[in-house]
Amino acid sequence: MINRFILNETSYFGCGSRSELKKEIVARGFKKAFIVADKDLVKFGIVDMVTKELGNVPYTIFSEFKANPTVRNVKAGLSAFKDSKADFIIAIGGGSSIDTSKAVAIVANNPNFADIISLEGVADTKNKCVPIIAFPTTAGTAAEVTINYVITDEDTGRKMVCVDPNDIPILSIVDAELMATMPKGLTAATGIDALTHAIEGYITKGAWELSDMFEIKAIELIAKNLRTATNNGKDMVARENMALAQYIAGMAFSNVGLGCVHSMAHPLGARFDIPHGVANALLLPIVMEYNMPATEAKYCEIAKAMGVDVSGMSISDGAKAAVEAVKQLSLDLNIPQKLRDINIPQDALVQLSKDAFADVCTGGNPREITENDILELYKLAF
Repeated sequence: MINRFILNETSYFGCGSRSELKKEIVARGFKKAFIVADKDLVKFGIVDMVTKELGNVPYTIFSEFKANPTVRNVKAGLSAFKDSKADFIIAIGGGSSIDTSKAVAIVANNPNFADIISLEGVADTKNKCVPIIAFPTTAGTAAEVTINYVITDEDTGRKMVCVDPNDIPILSIVDAELMATMPKGLTAATGIDALTHAIEGYITKGAWELSDMFEIKAIELIAKNLRTATNNGKDMVARENMALAQYIAGMAFSNVGLGCVHSMAHPLGARFDIPHGVANALLLPIVMEYNMPATEAKYCEIAKAMGVDVSGMSISDGAKAAVEAVKQLSLDLNIPQKLRDINIPQDALVQLSKDAFADVCTGGNPREITENDILELYKLAF
């Protein structure tokens, strides 16, 4: 069997690592930055923490995109990028900023994909994207190290999962100081998003030894640090460990795929603008229970990584312990437990099931699943 593994060129880690930015810009000969960052990051000074490192490098800021970025947002960003005359992009934020940057950067160098819709799936782009330097400000999506991005088609109400090795940032700077002001709810939701990446990446059909190594370590780090990072956001050890955990989870899942937690979470974001981390967090234990018959042995390893003593347990009991550990973490972090708690109408479940079954992530689920199975899982979640 042939396995492919793609990572970005260079990454820096550690509090204050944003200080490496100017040196990298000079070494690469870049002249002007197009900064993609949401308005709150501008408002609360997070963008300033990065732009202070630019020195005399000029820049333009683009903030006109949603938390679940849309085709129209990308087209607006592409127009703004062209007008800016910039030669590289700095993405500051979570998945929304970095995903928007990836789509803009890909189309800028592959104009035959200007409709944006044609990027869905595995697009046959020929050229590397405009160079992206990514600064994640949440410990969840790992978009700074993945070959994936997600854009919402507002005309159909669907999230398009795009997979393209040409979109990966050339440089990632994972500076936990940029994450220190994340509110508790966002810290919790993005942290469970990272856990979902690690668990789904560990059990997906494409998983293998190299990816397993990363995912298990990510689960271990999240289990040890997420509660502290959520409840004491100034604990920079916990923040740094979560920043590392989400990154290494992304290194693996980007290369092996995900499963039905993600395929079910995507329509919730596309149709109801539910934050991706919240959707994943709510669905994860429910889908884990469904997948248990196909994944018991690996679930035992997940339980151990989450700190459960499985010695003396049967494989079946160890697997159940993994699900219970995930449920308990979710409860401890005050994650919404039911779809009705986040105002999803029951009459939407059938359409959500159709969308989820058609999602590219469904194919990676370790247990075969039908559209009706997905509907029953949504009903359990409701």
